[in-house]
Amino acid sequence: MSDEQAGLDFSMVIASTVHDMKNSLASVMTAHGKWSESLPEAQRNTPERGVIDYEFANLNGMMVQLLGLYKLGVNQLPLRPEYHEMDDFIEAQLAWHQEVLGSRGITATCDVDVLCPLGFFDRELVGTVVANVIINAIRFARSSIHVSAGEENGQLVLSVNDDGPGYPPALIEAQSNYVQGINPVSGSTGLGLYFAARIAERHERNGVPGHVQLNNGGDLGGGLFKLYLP
Repeated sequence: MSDEQAGLDFSMVIASTVHDMKNSLASVMTAHGKWSESLPEAQRNTPERGVIDYEFANLNGMMVQLLGLYKLGVNQLPLRPEYHEMDDFIEAQLAWHQEVLGSRGITATCDVDVLCPLGFFDRELVGTVVANVIINAIRFARSSIHVSAGEENGQLVLSVNDDGPGYPPALIEAQSNYVQGINPVSGSTGLGLYFAARIAERHERNGVPGHVQLNNGGDLGGGLFKLYLP
């Protein structure tokens, strides 16, 4: 067996293991949710509950992202774009994170520009990107997150803004270098940004690919993530 074949086999083992881990995590999350509902009200909304809910969502997001990266690497991640109502899409994303938002005491709001009520994209892939960005925003937000959809230069723009400290200047300056290595302070690998950028690029129209952009500011003054889809 060649080194290349051995490497491919190992990557398949990792992908299969991550898939099984994701299923196990889903079972644990379901069991934890049912157990939490049986607790007295005073024991439900605790700081520890906030940590558990956040890490559950964070782990699930990382596993979905890892599986997506594997499929991208072996060219097995199909793109199935369709038209979607942006109100419905954004509200579904926030509903999925409602328990985490509530346990962390974070208020999430959203709005959709009346000029672009529909978007044409792969709901599952873009949903994974937005979900990971929301989880990251929850980690750093003080009390508020805002998700919006608008239009810039003929492209649909999905934005996630928080009221946290914002992205580090070094990350904004080097954002085109998506995989930047592990940050010893934050533990970040840059893979989340890389994955988001690859998904954006797969959405292409008339030779123009989508892209992502990191800034600080916005209405809430913190990190501002933008996903551009042509």
